[in-house]
Amino acid sequence: MAAVEVEDVVVRYGDTTAVEGVSLTAPRGRVLALLGHNGAGKTSLLQVCEGFRKPDGGSVRILGLDPVADHDALMPRLGIMLQSGGVYPWAAAGEILRLFASFAANPLDTEMLLDRLGLRKVERTRFRRLSGGEQQRLSLAVALVGRPELVFLDEPTAGMDTEARHTTWQLIEELRADGVSVLLTTHLLDEAERLADDVVIMRSGRVAATGTPAELTAAAGIESLEVRADPGLDLAFFKDHRVVETSPGEYAVTGSLDTRSLADVLACFASADAHVTAVSSRRRTLEDVYLSLTTQNTTVGAAQ
Repeated sequence: MAAVEVEDVVVRYGDTTAVEGVSLTAPRGRVLALLGHNGAGKTSLLQVCEGFRKPDGGSVRILGLDPVADHDALMPRLGIMLQSGGVYPWAAAGEILRLFASFAANPLDTEMLLDRLGLRKVERTRFRRLSGGEQQRLSLAVALVGRPELVFLDEPTAGMDTEARHTTWQLIEELRADGVSVLLTTHLLDEAERLADDVVIMRSGRVAATGTPAELTAAAGIESLEVRADPGLDLAFFKDHRVVETSPGEYAVTGSLDTRSLADVLACFASADAHVTAVSSRRRTLEDVYLSLTTQNTTVGAAQ
């Protein structure tokens, strides 16, 4: 049984369709990153998965349950980190965390969470006086204190400094190692590439691509190839490829490159009787794939 099963979900706000026929699956014990520009439909889809609103079409199962009909049975098994709000602004950080711990049957040690997330020095500070990064860390602690089976993290490191960000990454990796499922949204593509086992990229309310980070970047191909060979080669041998001699004996090959085209390029060097001494390539990153999908009418990966 998957942690999250979404099938043909539709979400409408009046005449505006925010989510249009989205399907996705988040396996147990894995991290799924839901990516997309603001307005792509991510938050609306999360609200449906968390049981805060019914979909206007399609179906959702969370840990095998209906997030609306089975809301009371499901909520103790979930951890939900909101981007903002959800707590009394005049309560102190430590009070808030201990209150939420009191709601759980088998909570984590609140003192450990305060120390681990760097909140010890502000545990007596009212929520409204915490910095944005401190509020985010407290919201993460609240989401984790009940030992959830599935955690929803909406922009978990927004506003955090570098140290807090890396601490959060470590916690997410530990959750996965403990068998906890994580569904997160983020605008930080390096964060998604590091943490995610699976990626879903949304565009205009639809799924533009799905796959592991490795699958998505492999499907996008190689961005550039650099070859070191004899200087002054006749570039006419490379009529089907864009090749520039950037400096004597240094050749840059650009364009849409895959395994077959790479073999063709090297065959061209052989046809020119070139002595090739080095070959290096740069594969496209998840950020390259994301920008290509969200700024152009293209698709990459196993699902559209």
